[in-house]
Amino acid sequence: MKLFGSSGIRGIANKEVTPELALNVGLVLGSRKKTAVIGRDPRVSAPMIEHALIAGMTAAGCTVTEIGLVTTPTLAYAAREYECGVMVTASHNPSEYVGIKLWNPDGMAFDSAQQDEIERAIEDADFSRVPWNKIGKFEEDGSAIRAHINMIKKLVGSSSLKVVLDCGCGAGGTISPYLLQELGCEVITLNAQPDGHFPARNPEPNDENLSMLKKAVVDFGADLGIAHDGDADRMMAVDEKGNFVSGDELLAIFGLYECNGSKGTVVVPVDTSLMVDDCLKGSKIVRTRVGDVYVAEGIKQCGAIYGGEPSGSWIFPKISYCPDGIYAAAKLVEIVKEKKLSELREELPRYATKRGALACANEKKAEFMENVKVKLEPLGKVLDIDGIRVEMNNGWVLVRPSGTEAKVRITAEARENVDEIFEMAEKIVKEALE
Repeated sequence: MKLFGSSGIRGIANKEVTPELALNVGLVLGSRKKTAVIGRDPRVSAPMIEHALIAGMTAAGCTVTEIGLVTTPTLAYAAREYECGVMVTASHNPSEYVGIKLWNPDGMAFDSAQQDEIERAIEDADFSRVPWNKIGKFEEDGSAIRAHINMIKKLVGSSSLKVVLDCGCGAGGTISPYLLQELGCEVITLNAQPDGHFPARNPEPNDENLSMLKKAVVDFGADLGIAHDGDADRMMAVDEKGNFVSGDELLAIFGLYECNGSKGTVVVPVDTSLMVDDCLKGSKIVRTRVGDVYVAEGIKQCGAIYGGEPSGSWIFPKISYCPDGIYAAAKLVEIVKEKKLSELREELPRYATKRGALACANEKKAEFMENVKVKLEPLGKVLDIDGIRVEMNNGWVLVRPSGTEAKVRITAEARENVDEIFEMAEKIVKEALE
């Protein structure tokens, strides 16, 4: 059994993630925790899964507090008052998906050991149902959003910038517009009405999906644009010229401000650009597997100042180990108040990147990765925590099997001559596939 991926349990509603599965997750949690807080994003299937989770947890004797339609970082922040937090969300996935993500009181997602324990318990039916007179209480609380806003306002300064905010019809519409207004911004909202069909755009806030935001920033003469995914744990941005800001650029910009010249540690996944290393020369850069759970684990283990993923997950451990797109939006507004976002981008180094993919049957991936590791090792320093990353003087290459397709992906980045590095890696990969 393998229920958990790189970001909780996730799959197509009523097919891969069913009420029966949610009930069993709830029974396992409720058998191990006395109190829990639960929230959901606006997906059509979210209430169904939420109700099944609540039924399971209360049947096992756990007291459950429901906080309704909220963002994932709001739920994770609320979990500080409970033994665990439960969020029903599929984050940036399309509308037919739903998922379950579990949180510890410090805002850290359940780690690998906790996930394994839940999977084993479900497989072995290792949970209990309490007698009728010991069924857990069910409560509702509407204060979580206000508590999250108040926490951020204590840490971020005011601003009078004009901001276009695209909530993507996700849960971010419950909090981000109000927070930015209270900070003093003039806020123009796009797609701020929660709608689980996500009619305006795909929930993932990438360059391809943000054409409406890029146009609106220019048309309204705004200082910047901000976009969320379905549950607002992610935040991406558009500069005042209507240009999409890449995740690597945001990682570097946030890192510069969080580290502020210190020699602290920053944690990023293996597919992160050299831009971050070269911008944060005084900091130690630690790389992890791809996935915000693994980045958060690395931050906690290293005592890092900051960490994140180029996909839009920014983790500020001084407030939580959960990626917080709401805090990140407020922090970016504070940063851009001092200097235009386009100017901040111009100060960053840029390197050529090249990507490709080759077919590889899923059942052959493990053997292939062993073969390609042996062939790549002579090229430089090898990091094999998630695929194989080889670091060379001039750049790096990452060979990583796709988690969703019968392919192997190759990514190369170099300060110069990226084609040379890519073609060298591609030749090795082709030989290993033969």
